[in-house]
Amino acid sequence: MEQAGQYVMVFIETAGLFAPLIFISFHLLRPLFFVPVVFICVSGGILFGAFAGTLYSLIGITLSSIVFYLIVQWAPKTLQRFVNLRKRLLKNTEFTTTQIAVLRLIPFIHFHLLSLCLLELSRNFKDYAKASIVSNIPIAFVYTTLGQWISTLSPLFVLIILLLFIPLIYVLRRKEIIIKWQDFFQTAT
Repeated sequence: MEQAGQYVMVFIETAGLFAPLIFISFHLLRPLFFVPVVFICVSGGILFGAFAGTLYSLIGITLSSIVFYLIVQWAPKTLQRFVNLRKRLLKNTEFTTTQIAVLRLIPFIHFHLLSLCLLELSRNFKDYAKASIVSNIPIAFVYTTLGQWISTLSPLFVLIILLLFIPLIYVLRRKEIIIKWQDFFQTAT
């Protein structure tokens, strides 16, 4: 994996003006090769710097989310399998867009599982696209800005950061309670 990553980095560095397009294309091909989003964002920070790398990563991640949206709309059976998987993994938890943005910062949570959560929150493509852009900004900014430093962090430091995200997810949760009519007005038997 590391050798393939180095090959990709050398290829992009020698691409010249086409480097941003190739980099954005890697974001679109990323799910086919099971490459984490974090790896590509960090590579963008190393190759293009914080500002340009964040911009290219945001474009690539958002296009990847839109491709996911189009695929699940085109294949409803696949969407239903994803929904069933989400229900098994996350039960009936509903996340807000802000929570999804925070969860995307955690490297081992599946990117498109969170895109599915955004899809369930959205009423139409326009809502999904807006929520996708908003939730993609933190991951593109944080990992591109940290760039070369993220790979040198100690495992203990990474664990501490992840533990700090847990209370943040709780604080940013949706604060409403839904009580079914039958549960609220139980009939006397």
